[in-house]
Amino acid sequence: MSFFPKISFHPEVEEYLTKVFRNNELITALGTQEAESKYQSLLSHLSHPPGFTTVRVNTHLSSVKHVKKLLFEEIQKQFKGLCVPVLEHPKLQDVLLIPVIGPRRDLKKHASEVIVGAQCGYAVLRGAHVYVPGIVSTSRFMKAGDLVSVYSDVEGKCRRGAKEFEGAKVFLGNGISELSRSEIFSSSGPLNGMGIRMTEPVYLSPSFDNVLPSHLFLQNLPSVVVSHILNPQPGERILDMCAAPGGKTTHLATLMHDQGEVVAMDKISNKVKKIKQNAELLQLNCIQAFCYDGTKALSVEKREGHQEGPPFLPESFDRILLDAPCSGMGQRPNMAYSLTLKEVTSYQPLQRKLFTVAVKLLKPGGVLVYSTCTITLSENEEQVAWALRTFPCLQLQPQEPHIGGEGMRGAGLSPDQLKLLQRFDPAAVTLQGMDTNSLRDSREDDLISLANKDCIGFFIAKFIKSNSK
Repeated sequence: MSFFPKISFHPEVEEYLTKVFRNNELITALGTQEAESKYQSLLSHLSHPPGFTTVRVNTHLSSVKHVKKLLFEEIQKQFKGLCVPVLEHPKLQDVLLIPVIGPRRDLKKHASEVIVGAQCGYAVLRGAHVYVPGIVSTSRFMKAGDLVSVYSDVEGKCRRGAKEFEGAKVFLGNGISELSRSEIFSSSGPLNGMGIRMTEPVYLSPSFDNVLPSHLFLQNLPSVVVSHILNPQPGERILDMCAAPGGKTTHLATLMHDQGEVVAMDKISNKVKKIKQNAELLQLNCIQAFCYDGTKALSVEKREGHQEGPPFLPESFDRILLDAPCSGMGQRPNMAYSLTLKEVTSYQPLQRKLFTVAVKLLKPGGVLVYSTCTITLSENEEQVAWALRTFPCLQLQPQEPHIGGEGMRGAGLSPDQLKLLQRFDPAAVTLQGMDTNSLRDSREDDLISLANKDCIGFFIAKFIKSNSK
């Protein structure tokens, strides 16, 4: 049952998506009613957080069992003795899953209100406290120590520093103010630090502020699956083309036992800095991170002397991950999607440029994995159809582990080709809340099955490059 309103889009984006999810192939296979029902269900799911928090254990430094024990103790402490299990994923041996309790419908709202920006609000729904930069408005006389109700300004209409706000807002839960209104909004006030400590969030997820930072990495489930599918081996040379903030980069290095070379690229310098920080924190030495535009990463001529960084010569890498820049429509929760249709449709040509470079940089016999965190056909199945037409050297490969559903109809791919793809569709399960009673009565297998489906929207395709020229 839906707790929040469905995700909203610009009218032209909504029209575009409606056509995508009512395409002829899909209607012929499912029928108009089922296709429409699945689409509406997807829109409802996107505005709600996933049903599980996914944690990837840094197996380079610690065992899953050890981190599981520490994490269980930490969660009991945070949840004041409430018994929430930490589950080991049977197909992803480095993943721990924590069920999210909520939505909690019986929370009493306080008179003192705090309005936060949409992005801050989404973080709160996934377990974060409220930090000062995320606060847009507070009630007139709010003091440190006050009990407050926190709301998200999903449409971005609240003026910073406003003393009241009557626009569209979504209740996120209750907390205690760490600072007064004047401290938050004074020109010399703190720009960072915690503003509101959430004590009764609508969705109860553990906070990971400074919790075992070198032993675990918060990551969405499909993002962990991607690295397992690429399956890097010790001693290989791997390229992560669009790598920031480094979750997949560090995972690849861990799977290789820190033996070999993982080259990570991103064209924004601050993001590259973050990759390096994460590699250092997780104590991984085989990662080299470069600030570079992936579309220009192919060198057309041999260079004098030895140069480690980009651009690279053709056929330089054993395996390549292209987790491409995308329209990001699969991210959850998201209640108001802000991109215009022009922005949404700008990603397909960029992805094709990056993909073309990736194919040329890959050695014969090498593996290329393409992924996005979006739900459109144009960035997912249509890209696969284009790649198979454009590069006869590429063949689609089965994926292991295969946890998501098959690809979506509409791009002209055969049923056998669709089965080789992996599309994580949040609407694959009924939108349901989790309370302590249902959690206690659930079998572990059923919870794992739910976690595999109730995650962000995501797409994965795996190719191998044939040895023939």
